[in-house]
Amino acid sequence: MKKHIWSLLALLFICQLVNAQEQILISTKNLALSLEKDADSNLVVAYFGKKLDNPEEYTKIRPLDKFKPGNDDLYNRREAYATAGSVNLLEPALAVTQGNGDKSLVLHYVSNKVSRIDAGQTLTEILLEDKQYNLQVKLFYHAYEANDVIEQWTEISHHQKKPVVLNKFASASLTLGGRQFYLKNHYSGWGREMYPEEQELLHGIRTIDSKLGTRNNLLHSSSFMVSVDNKATEDEGMVLAGSLEWNGNFRLDFETFDEYYLRITAGINNYASAYTLQPGEVFTTPRLVYTLSAAGKGLASRNMQRWARDYRLRNGNGERLTLLNNWETTYFDFDEQKLSGLLDDTKKLGVDVFLLDDGWFGNKYPRNGATSGLGDWQANRAKLRNGISALGKEATDKGVQLGLWIEPEMVNPKSELYEQHPDWVLREPGRKEYYMRNQLVLDLCNPAVQEFVYNTVEHLFKEVPQLAFIKWDCNSLIYNAFSPYLKNQQDHFYINYVRGLNSVLERLRKLHPDVPMMLCAGGGSRVDYKSLQYFTEFWPSDNTNAFDRIFIQWEYSYYFPSLAVDNHVTEMGTQPIKFRTDVAMMGKLGFDLKVHELTPNDLAFCQQAVKFYSTIKHLVWHGDQYRLQDPYNHKVASIAYVKPDKQEAVIFNYYVATKFTTTINLPIKMKGLDPDKQYRIEEMNLYPGTKSPVNSMQTYSGDFLMTVGFNPEASAKRTSVILKVTAI
Repeated sequence: MKKHIWSLLALLFICQLVNAQEQILISTKNLALSLEKDADSNLVVAYFGKKLDNPEEYTKIRPLDKFKPGNDDLYNRREAYATAGSVNLLEPALAVTQGNGDKSLVLHYVSNKVSRIDAGQTLTEILLEDKQYNLQVKLFYHAYEANDVIEQWTEISHHQKKPVVLNKFASASLTLGGRQFYLKNHYSGWGREMYPEEQELLHGIRTIDSKLGTRNNLLHSSSFMVSVDNKATEDEGMVLAGSLEWNGNFRLDFETFDEYYLRITAGINNYASAYTLQPGEVFTTPRLVYTLSAAGKGLASRNMQRWARDYRLRNGNGERLTLLNNWETTYFDFDEQKLSGLLDDTKKLGVDVFLLDDGWFGNKYPRNGATSGLGDWQANRAKLRNGISALGKEATDKGVQLGLWIEPEMVNPKSELYEQHPDWVLREPGRKEYYMRNQLVLDLCNPAVQEFVYNTVEHLFKEVPQLAFIKWDCNSLIYNAFSPYLKNQQDHFYINYVRGLNSVLERLRKLHPDVPMMLCAGGGSRVDYKSLQYFTEFWPSDNTNAFDRIFIQWEYSYYFPSLAVDNHVTEMGTQPIKFRTDVAMMGKLGFDLKVHELTPNDLAFCQQAVKFYSTIKHLVWHGDQYRLQDPYNHKVASIAYVKPDKQEAVIFNYYVATKFTTTINLPIKMKGLDPDKQYRIEEMNLYPGTKSPVNSMQTYSGDFLMTVGFNPEASAKRTSVILKVTAI
């Protein structure tokens, strides 16, 4: 009898042990996230890092953990989704006020299920529950196996009698283990986007956030990189790259704890946004997308870029249109005659689209400057006597396409819209209105305003059937943060504004899925993967100085593919037109020049450049990007785009020295080639009348080019050199 009891107890112990170690493995080709249910039914992170060869060994990791709760130790359990009001006293992912006022929340693991979407994608759904308060949280992990990318988000719901207030509601809570952590983030301002800084994360919390409402990336980027143990280089080191898919206020928390761990908590900023969740309502957070590379920042960025092209960026594996913009040629001063000439210039240049920028609308309050007309989207009769539809027809007759600038989220106080619908404008009751760029923001929480914005854009498509491109701008932050529509529910304002905007974009895209749309926010102040579900590309900066753009485009490339980046050749800066054009080719090429004032040689060069670009754009848009030599520490910046089959590549080289220096430079080592292939190198896109010192008849092995390198001979006299590398 005693033997039988002991056998039964042993069996129960084994069952409890197995149950306690229930494992959930989310993995890609090279990345693994192992989650486990502990003895108290908490969901904890057992491992996050490089994928193990033997999946059975993940269960051996957590017993090696130094964490032992008790005595004076802080209870630093590595929860997969940490909550406030219980044993976790660090920064939570989720904090609530229950219907009875209690602020505690204890989530226990209930179940999980894994769905295979296709051969390369899986979706893992994990249910957690606080049974005492009948509150449920679902964690979602979407694994893109070939890209080594995971998307993570959360659904929160409850079935209490009274509403629950969500005080903080992150998309994800990631825990990294290591001895040191280095954060690379980016700060910005108008015309100086994506300045990088990298620092060791010491004790405490480093928070990067936005409270701007619109133009959410004006001051800080919602994309980041974290290196583990040592600062990762381009090709060495463990690095996590992440980006929050949200086009509103965001918050990223980086908190080191217990000497060897870093918790990254990312999601919507809970600033002024305590969300009242009704019984049965489901609150879905935005997605955090991330990848983990054991081979430096370069591989991490290529993972993100491939994933974006394959799964997130609209028409990510498709084509883009080149264009001529009129802004720096005419500003607000134009008429039909001038525009007719610009259509001729578009054809002469050889690009696809003429983009008519700001100033084409408004009648009672003509849009002749930035102070009036915004919101009145009727063609200005003094500038366009025959209407906007006639311009679209003329463009078609001349063999080019027409694009239009709009800014439908905004309104000038000097406009018919403002006079007719003051209740549609965001403004605080009884307080003075504060303007940015002489404008206010429309209340997109209001369904009537959403309908107005939708109808504004849809009417343009009906009026101009040939409309082939839209530049969607957004120039004001939200200063007067009060929604007349929401009345006493202002805590929902910042969230509902974004939901309203995205609802409009969703509707437009259902009717016009293929029309290219550029995302602009006074430059690159709204650059995120939620927006890029709707837009084919974005305007990275109003600073088009080609020298500055090398640095700006360099930093964007860590998270976004070149296919998504709009670059224009303008008069800004003192660099030669070849330098300006070559820099603009590292993305989607456009021009904002007075074509009729170009010298014969400059015009011939631009026409040649457009034709040359058509032969390499497939590499720039869809190739694997390798940063060969950075512009911060070298005289020559170099970046390569390599075809995935390694048959060809294009390499952009720029002389960026700002002090006196010798012309002697070491060869630049190439990357991404096949070491066993033989390659020929030719300099391309030469300015008329110049000759190249590059011997295009010489051949090199891929091994030689990646081990020894090649000198493009960039110098103060040859400031821009494009090399085409072709396998024989």
